[in-house]
Amino acid sequence: MSPYVSPELKTRAVVLEAPEKLALSQLDLTPPGDDDLVVDIAWSGISTGTEKLLWSGRMPDFPGMGYPLVPGYESVGQVIDAGPAARGRIGQHVFVPGARCFGDVRGLFGGAASRVVVASERVADIGERLDEDGVLLALAATAYHALATKDARPPELIVGHGVLGRLLARIAAVLFDTPPTVWETNPARAAGSNGYTVIDPTTDERHDYAAIYDVSGDAGLLDTLIQRLALGGEIVLAGFYDAPLSFAFPPAFMREARLRVAAEWQRRDLDAVIALIGEGHLSLDGLITHRSAARDAGDAYRTAFADPDCLKMVLDWRHVA
Repeated sequence: MSPYVSPELKTRAVVLEAPEKLALSQLDLTPPGDDDLVVDIAWSGISTGTEKLLWSGRMPDFPGMGYPLVPGYESVGQVIDAGPAARGRIGQHVFVPGARCFGDVRGLFGGAASRVVVASERVADIGERLDEDGVLLALAATAYHALATKDARPPELIVGHGVLGRLLARIAAVLFDTPPTVWETNPARAAGSNGYTVIDPTTDERHDYAAIYDVSGDAGLLDTLIQRLALGGEIVLAGFYDAPLSFAFPPAFMREARLRVAAEWQRRDLDAVIALIGEGHLSLDGLITHRSAARDAGDAYRTAFADPDCLKMVLDWRHVA
């Protein structure tokens, strides 16, 4: 038997050097610690929310923000090496919500790379069945977090029929009895519903929604949504907004409107959606519409952000040299 040889601690990664300036670069990886994993990434997703803000330079400032950076928080791959305390995980197929292992290059969020070093506790075993669909787990966990919060109201209206809106509707069908209505202004995205109705908001005459979940990311939509609420109705902000939110007070006052912000998903949300998928209650089918070799990442990012027919773009890292 030949002696064990540790894998090379180098990676090819998407690097945003500045807004709208992207390169596929070779980077050195931080050596794994006792409880770290080395994961070869097979697929990574491109987020049209937070990653688009990083790409455009419109991401609000926060600690750790800056360029150059490696984006991505939707990756799946296989554990090929590990520190002494985590060697039992070698061989697992896992979901990786990003990594910070690139030296001077920031990991925001650090998943768009051919190989990463990541703490074992951050990584979820997903088995082989999910394959590329595993990149959708972060969005599924985001949707679940918004819906499973204590005292959450079932969504009667969801605003936006992108991937997050579709996952909200699918998970709501599992957790609650009544299917929601979904607003979508782009006719090309109206298709693909499963047990719920998708309509153009201009055709909706209802003004008595008890719970509206907004995943549009449109900071100027609050006044419109408040006018659609029933007395005591709630708006759940489940998207990400890069502009300040404001609303006219009198209509909100008259309806005793409530606003709730759905925060970032937690590990228990991720575990919950993995269980729903494993039990056959939640399907991720039909949500990935575009695929690209990682070597063509520049074109892939532009397509993901500019093509209205692109629901989810994934990068294939399996043959990157």
